[in-house]
Amino acid sequence: MTHKYFGTDGVRGTVGQWPVTPDFVLRLGWAAGRVLGEGMEGARILIGKDTRISGYMFESALEAGISAAGVDVRLLGPMPTPAIAYLTHTFRARAGIVISASHNAYTDNGIKFFGPDGRKLRDDLESEIETMLERDMEVVSAHQLGKVGRIVDARGRYIEFCKSTVPQLNLSGLRIVVDCANGAAYNTTPDVLEELGAEVITLFAEPDGFNINQGCGSTAPEALQEQVRALRADLGIALDGDADRVIMVDDQGELVDGDQLLYILAMDRRARGELAGGVVGTQMSNLGLALALSDQDIPFDRSKVGDRYVLEMMDQHGWYLGGESSGHIVCLDRTCTGDGTVSALQVLAALERRQCTLREAAAGMRKMPQSMINVRGANRAGLNSDERLSRTIDDVEQRLAGRGRVLLRPSGTEPVVRVMVEGEDAGLVESLCGELAQEVERAIA
Repeated sequence: MTHKYFGTDGVRGTVGQWPVTPDFVLRLGWAAGRVLGEGMEGARILIGKDTRISGYMFESALEAGISAAGVDVRLLGPMPTPAIAYLTHTFRARAGIVISASHNAYTDNGIKFFGPDGRKLRDDLESEIETMLERDMEVVSAHQLGKVGRIVDARGRYIEFCKSTVPQLNLSGLRIVVDCANGAAYNTTPDVLEELGAEVITLFAEPDGFNINQGCGSTAPEALQEQVRALRADLGIALDGDADRVIMVDDQGELVDGDQLLYILAMDRRARGELAGGVVGTQMSNLGLALALSDQDIPFDRSKVGDRYVLEMMDQHGWYLGGESSGHIVCLDRTCTGDGTVSALQVLAALERRQCTLREAAAGMRKMPQSMINVRGANRAGLNSDERLSRTIDDVEQRLAGRGRVLLRPSGTEPVVRVMVEGEDAGLVESLCGELAQEVERAIA
């Protein structure tokens, strides 16, 4: 079983990366308790998790470590990652901890931290926790041990919060299929939609500890597409295992990804005078999104891949809307982090205001053909120094004639370079990507 420590971006943390074992998680809980609870009488930390079986083991280890540091613990049970962010802020906790590996299989797990404001921990606090991890664990005296309790109404609080982000929304008459990925939203998102009036057909909402993200969810939406068509539903919603991502399916069973959802939200907010600037995407956002927003004079900027970088750029610009093609969408005018359920509700509200279907709303953005090849190689420094590769990139860009894009992106977690070419002609894009991938393979071999 592979367990990695995931930091605040859910992939590669700035606190560091260690194999996650019960012993390590115990020490991590203690270190976090020492740093975050120091000098704070009555300090408490919330712990939530998704539905994978190893979450029980790590929850107990975290709970013991935090208590050993003299800090109280409040358990939330299986809850979406954005719910822990919201509840951390609502309960004025010192931190919220999520035990989840997001869209990965049950064999993986990870740990994410949120600060008191529901946003990622400050860098200085992460550094302090890292430093504390190197010290020997010292347990407080018996009368100073932290107490452990459970927040029994956490689910209901989060459901009400989600509904509060769309106060006028009425989904009566809509038939919606929801794929919960056998994950953390299995007992929240369907209830939110039903309480707003929709007829809800729920898929993959029977977690058993092992089936999270297994052939379902936002990374495997084929079953959802089939059911939307078979049931003649108005649309489908697919979440990932910890419900911070969402993609949707229109009434014809066609996928509507994060880029298209961002476009719909941007157009709706601009129409209501609530866009507050522009939209942040990433290096991987489809060129069609940038062109569609440009046609509407809406500013667009690209961050590095990863929700933490999207948020950082949104803060820099003072913008409220950003996200990734994968469906990790952030609406800072509604919540403090990416939230699949809240984002889906924002799209549904936009459709209601426009009195149109999801297919019609997404039609304003034409997705450009995109081809990507993963090239393995150890010498990734060669990307910046190989003159032959540079000439090939220039040639590819010239052949795209200003209506395309080239991206070489080294992976942050494996010895791979992602080669991506985007343009108007699908055949040309695929051919150019293949040519460029061959040059990259030679350069980094």
